[in-house]
Amino acid sequence: MLTSTQFPGGLNWLDLGTPDVAAATAFYGGLFGWEFASAGPEAGGYGFLRKGGRTVAAVGPLTEEGAGSAWTVYFRTADADATARAVEAAGGVVRFPPAEVFTAGRTAGFSDPTGAEFAVWEPRDTDGLELVNEPGSVSWIELYTTDGAAARKFYGSVLAWESTDRPMGGGIVYSVVGPAGGGGSGAHGGILQLQQVHLDAGSTSEWHPYFEVEDCDAALTRARELGATVIIPAMDAGGVGRLAMFLDPFGAPFAVLRSAAR
Repeated sequence: MLTSTQFPGGLNWLDLGTPDVAAATAFYGGLFGWEFASAGPEAGGYGFLRKGGRTVAAVGPLTEEGAGSAWTVYFRTADADATARAVEAAGGVVRFPPAEVFTAGRTAGFSDPTGAEFAVWEPRDTDGLELVNEPGSVSWIELYTTDGAAARKFYGSVLAWESTDRPMGGGIVYSVVGPAGGGGSGAHGGILQLQQVHLDAGSTSEWHPYFEVEDCDAALTRARELGATVIIPAMDAGGVGRLAMFLDPFGAPFAVLRSAAR
């Protein structure tokens, strides 16, 4: 479960880019009970997704040419400009440079050297997500990558992450990652090297969120009813919990998790 939202380099925002905000909101509202709140007419259709009045994510229309529907993870930074320089020095790409978001804060978007997109948030009036780890909110994030070693080196350099490798058998290693200064418990996600069979099938590097649920199997059934495509059926992961993975109706990957810790 997330334990790093307040640390520099920790996950502190999450939003969905989609070709149909209303339909995407209906899908996730039906699955997680989220409600949409517009950020205002000046925000270009962007708005907040809330559960019980607290922000769990955000959603907006696609703004980059050729972009597909996807969740974007944002990591906390004290200086978006310095992070942008660090990204370029470490071999990443600045997709859009640091910019003001009204008085809420500053943001910038990047791609890591393996092609996975992510962003950073420099908080001002808006600190970050208001609910995590509870049912219907994000509780973990994961990077599927074409080069695990390169990804770990990049994020370690740019965001000062620490990682712990956990062998999964069959030569597969899962790296648990989180920002330095977390006292050994500041984890927020994992990095997993894509296997050759996935690379041969055309899989590319991407971040995706896990949303906490009370019942993984019930969430799978409901997601399918609402139009999701099941990628990984409900399964138990030792010491982690029970999880399943989907594509939403517009192709954005995400997963659900009933954490063993709950």
